[in-house]
Amino acid sequence: MSVWLPAAPCTPGACVEPTRTPRAVPRAVLRLTAVAVLLLAGIALSPLGWGSPRLRGSIPAGAVRWWCRWIVRAAGVRVRITGAAAPTGGLLLVANHVSWLDVPLLAAVRPARMLAKSDIRRWPVAGALAARGGALFIERDRLRALPDTVAAIAAVLREGAAVAAFPEGSTWCGRAQGRFHRAVFQAALDAGVPVQPVRIRYRTGGRSLSTAPAFVGDDTLLASLWRVASARGLTAELDVRPVIAPGGHADRRSLAEAAQTVSPALRHGAGQARLPGQNRPGRPAPAAATTP
Repeated sequence: MSVWLPAAPCTPGACVEPTRTPRAVPRAVLRLTAVAVLLLAGIALSPLGWGSPRLRGSIPAGAVRWWCRWIVRAAGVRVRITGAAAPTGGLLLVANHVSWLDVPLLAAVRPARMLAKSDIRRWPVAGALAARGGALFIERDRLRALPDTVAAIAAVLREGAAVAAFPEGSTWCGRAQGRFHRAVFQAALDAGVPVQPVRIRYRTGGRSLSTAPAFVGDDTLLASLWRVASARGLTAELDVRPVIAPGGHADRRSLAEAAQTVSPALRHGAGQARLPGQNRPGRPAPAAATTP
């Protein structure tokens, strides 16, 4: 088992809420059509943006953030971002991992080169967009490739770019959560750049924690897309934590622990998936920015 590829106990049958309603089909079709249009537009324009080595930066970061927000909004999910601002320069952006929605959500905080498993490159539409957007693809089942992968991430960070990663190494349902693995934090130490943690949560109606967006276990991308697009009242909440300055931690273990975004309520349940009726939802954070 690779350090990039830990196992999570969450499964669609045990953890994920159904979203079927009488109007689910027409709503889902309209939303997925809007998502597809935005994705295709992103593929068409990506050679002009940060994914192009020669023309990097010609599309403003604000436009990239706006586009990423509206990818999520087009799927029917509101976006609420609270907390600290992301700095410029080299930055390792890390978050817990629940859904494929997490990728555009992190880019809405700050456009970054995403650390992604190699099989995402083969995904229709999204794979091409990830490749053109400068994703750093890793072979998660090849432990021997780990030093080269860490060196490649550190090189990108030294250039002043942001890299976004999900150090849990696997998706969880959102009510259970894994621990942050240390490997990617070595790149931040080697490059001497700050780390910024982000906690991602999904709620229904702004209150109850929701597992509907979770992309876990043997779930298929198509099934997850349809479930999200069929849902009503979903909100994605991002709590952007203060930056951890370089030099504050001597090794990757302590840096990973400092960056861990698990709340006290979830920390005791880490590694144990809960059924939808077993959660104890907390109070939502005050909104700093919300899409209409």
